Amino acid sequence: MGTEPTGPLAGVLVADFSRVLAGPYATMLLADLGADVVKVEGPGGDDTRGWAPPERDGVATYYLGVNRNKRAVVLDLTEPGDLALARRLAARADVMIQNFRPGALRRFGLDHAAVAATNPRIVYASISGFGATGGADLPGYDLMAQAASGLMSLTGEPDGPPYKAGVAVLDVLAGLHAAVGVLAALRHRERTGVGQHVEVDLLSSALSGLVNHASAYLAGGVVPYRMGNAHPSIVPYEPLPTADGELVVIAGNDGQFRILCGVLGVPELADDPRFRHNRDRTAHRAALLPLLVDRLGRRGSAEWLRDLRAAGVPCSPVNTLDQGVALARELGLHPVVDAGGVPGVRHPIGFSASPPAYRLPPPGLDEHGAEIRAWLAG
Repeated sequence: MGTEPTGPLAGVLVADFSRVLAGPYATMLLADLGADVVKVEGPGGDDTRGWAPPERDGVATYYLGVNRNKRAVVLDLTEPGDLALARRLAARADVMIQNFRPGALRRFGLDHAAVAATNPRIVYASISGFGATGGADLPGYDLMAQAASGLMSLTGEPDGPPYKAGVAVLDVLAGLHAAVGVLAALRHRERTGVGQHVEVDLLSSALSGLVNHASAYLAGGVVPYRMGNAHPSIVPYEPLPTADGELVVIAGNDGQFRILCGVLGVPELADDPRFRHNRDRTAHRAALLPLLVDRLGRRGSAEWLRDLRAAGVPCSPVNTLDQGVALARELGLHPVVDAGGVPGVRHPIGFSASPPAYRLPPPGLDEHGAEIRAWLAG
C-alpha cells in the first residue's frame, strides 16, 4: 500500500471522510504520528482545493496546509459501486472521521450506528458546527461559531465593531479536540475491545477555549467585553507604543512589575499604592498605562527589547508571520518540514522515542485511487 508509516500510530487505519479544515487538520496530526489516513473525496474534491490564491504549483496552499501524509481516493457515494467500497473502507478502519451535516451519512449506511454494526471496534469521530441535536441544521462554519459563541464579542477595540480572529481558530481547536478524543477512544478500545462514537462541535470547542472568560461568567457572574489588546486581569499585558513601533510588555506578577519599573527608570511606581499589586494595577490601569507609555516612548523598540529581556521582563515585538517563522528557526525549533517537496509547519509535538514523519505530500485528487480501490476490492 505504498510508503509504510512509522511512529506511535503505525498500524492504525483512518478513513477520513472530512473536508475543509477541522477534520483534515485532525487527520493530518494523526497521519504525522504514523496513522495510515485514506482521504475520501467526492468527485469535486475537497472544497479547499479551490480556495486560492495563494497557490503553489497550481494547488491552493490552504489545502496543502492540512493534508500531508494522506492517500486520496475519489468515491461518489451516490454510485452503488463506490458506495460499496466506502462501506468496505469503514468496515476495515480503526478510525473514521467525518464532518458531514449531522445525519447526512445515514442514507448511505455510513453513520455511526451502521458502521459500528459491522465494525464494533470502530472509533467513529463526528465533527459538526453546533452538535447533532438542536443545532443539527446549522451550517458548521468557523465564523458562525466565532460569532455565536461570544468569541467575536471579545475581539476588537472597546469602541469599535467585533472582529473575527485572524485564523479559523475554532476549526483548529475542534480538530485538536477531535484528535484528542480519537486517541482517548483508541486507548479505551485497547482495554475493552470496544469502539465508540466521539462527537466534537465548534460551539463546544469555542466555549471550552474561552477558558478564563467562560469562567468569569460561569463562576463569577461577569459577562466579559471587548478590551482591545488589554487583559481583564493582568496589567500591563499588551502591546505598548515605543518611539518607533509597538512592543508587547507583560508583568505577570508583582516581581516582574518591579523589575519593569526599574528598567524604565521609574522604580517609584512599584511602591505606589495604586500599582503595588496586580489587583491595584488592574483597578488603576487608566492611570498606570500613560506613565509606562511615556517612558517607552523615549527609546526605540529594539533598545527596550534588549534591556527588558536582559532583565527578565517578558516582552516581544509584534512580528509578521515570516518573522515568526524566522524566530522559531533562530530558537532551534525547526518549524518547517518537507513532505515530498511541499514545505509545511512541523508537527507541534516533540517525541523523544517516536517522532513524527513526513512521508507523503498532500495528495492530488484521486492520486491513490487505483491502489486503494484494488485493495478494497481484494
